[in-house]
Amino acid sequence: MGYKVAVVGATGNVGREMLNVLAEREFPVDEAFAIASRRSLGTEVSFGDRTLKCQDLEQFDFGKADFCLMSAGSAVAKEWAPRIGAKGCIVIDNSSCWRYDRDVPLIVPEVNADAVAGYTKKNIIANPNCSTAQLVVVLKPLHDAAKIKRVVVSTYQSVSGAGKEAMDELWQQTKSKYVPGEEVEPKKFPKQIAFNCIPHIDVFMEDGYTKEEWKMMAETKKILDPHIKLTATCVRVPVFVGHSEAVTIEFEKPISPEEARAILREAPGVVVVDKREPGGYVTPVEAVGEFATYVSRIREDATVENGLALWVVSDNLLKGAALNTVQIAETIINRNLMPNAA
Repeated sequence: MGYKVAVVGATGNVGREMLNVLAEREFPVDEAFAIASRRSLGTEVSFGDRTLKCQDLEQFDFGKADFCLMSAGSAVAKEWAPRIGAKGCIVIDNSSCWRYDRDVPLIVPEVNADAVAGYTKKNIIANPNCSTAQLVVVLKPLHDAAKIKRVVVSTYQSVSGAGKEAMDELWQQTKSKYVPGEEVEPKKFPKQIAFNCIPHIDVFMEDGYTKEEWKMMAETKKILDPHIKLTATCVRVPVFVGHSEAVTIEFEKPISPEEARAILREAPGVVVVDKREPGGYVTPVEAVGEFATYVSRIREDATVENGLALWVVSDNLLKGAALNTVQIAETIINRNLMPNAA
């Protein structure tokens, strides 16, 4: 049996990746619809060996779709997700709009697949923040083994997480450094991003954290365990695609680097590359286009009892967005949770 799938935001970075992932994973698609704003009407996007023409969001009948994979921002999701869900179409939203709604499951299939059954309350499922998704995939098996008390994470997030304009800005600023007199002023970012690091993603909150950092705290608690304490520092770096995270974890029970390495090698969605030699680790460039979340540099954190430190890398457009969205749809199908399932 096949399904009819609409991708909203089909012309954006993540929307295009959603179509690529659907094709690459051979998702059972009977018919695919590329949906975007009116200004993108007729724009062509690729879906496997086919080309789809974008249809207007405001004119499309979602009653004829089984799934709506949405990556069009919070404002669009807030207005349209309930309307689409009311048509009987299951919405899987990539924005932050619905993540903290108690009636909307926030899902990473390798971590909390059981919670997906709660989607029927609003016909909406939320996809987590890109930096959270890759983190909890790694934390889950370690938490099951030794129970996590506290996590300290510093992220090194690529510009693609901020959209095409951000990627263009990095490219233009990088080129300008080699052409005297062609300095490019920051537009998308508050400071120069080329050859620089910016410890500021999303808006600042009253307590001094940015909203991106708050998202990681709140989402990890909702997805994995409300008792885990987490503090984050989120940094934008001059990398086009691929988020990296330096993670230190404090456990309730002893766990050695060797035990952690063995556990993570068996964990779904995780690949361990941890050779203690030059180049024996994964960098964001190597993770681009890969479905896995990579873990390297697994070692003891001697500053706390029962502590580990590790390095986590993933393609933020895939596991952090498009791949996870498609995996959620696969989970619904595999668990016979479709409205018409026998």
